[in-house]
Amino acid sequence: MRFRLERVRAMPAQLQPGVLYVSEEFDTAAHLCACGCGSKVRTPLGATEWTFADHPDGPSLDPSVGNWQRPCQAHYWIDRGTVEWSAQWTPQQIEAGRAAEVRRRDVYYTALVRAPWWQRLWNFLGSLRR
Repeated sequence: MRFRLERVRAMPAQLQPGVLYVSEEFDTAAHLCACGCGSKVRTPLGATEWTFADHPDGPSLDPSVGNWQRPCQAHYWIDRGTVEWSAQWTPQQIEAGRAAEVRRRDVYYTALVRAPWWQRLWNFLGSLRR
């Protein structure tokens, strides 16, 4: 399966297979699960969440997508428009991944609060350049 990028302001009610919808205004992306189950997958975009890149070959989404709440539990990367399947995670790996996400957010936001005002301003201005 391949994905193409469609930039939108707001997410459409009906998503189409093979389309990665990205709203930079609302820092979010959405697509239908790559396994074909039809589940809508929403990924927040940001410094502690997912990032996307628009390449000539197609969009990339980083890190991988793990649909742990869905029956399919699909795990894959979208890299330059191509789906690259990853190994299935155990329940312990899923829990460890979630804990790592929480730690990553805590470290990031704690550093922002402790940073001097000029560094916080610089970080904010850098986030506007997307």
